[in-house]
Amino acid sequence: MNDPIGDMLTRIRNAQSRGKNEVLTPASKLRAWVLDVLKDEGYIRGYEQVTGAGGHPELRIELKYFEGTPVIREIKRVSKPGRRVYMGVKELPQVRQGLGVSIVSTPRGVMSDAHARAANVGGEVLCTVF
Repeated sequence: MNDPIGDMLTRIRNAQSRGKNEVLTPASKLRAWVLDVLKDEGYIRGYEQVTGAGGHPELRIELKYFEGTPVIREIKRVSKPGRRVYMGVKELPQVRQGLGVSIVSTPRGVMSDAHARAANVGGEVLCTVF
């Protein structure tokens, strides 16, 4: 797998289009950090690490719905393995005039664009969520 974050976002997108309550994805630290931001911003209910088939660690993500519609309306990968996207603190994008969130990997950890502005750090823009 070349793009683990892109794979996780696609699994979330596909599961929500099918109306699933939870989805499994292979575990990694970066995926868990991205899920921490999604949980803090209220886009998912939560996640936990479980042991999957063959003894490999997996993350079980509990998806969130509001009146039958998914809370995550749009989730896009910005920085890809073929083209990394780095931005300074003043260049960080606002998603839908601040209604959405950009997830940024900074030297101080993975955080939302609002936290990155407050901490005055830039970094790699991993994805945008609305």
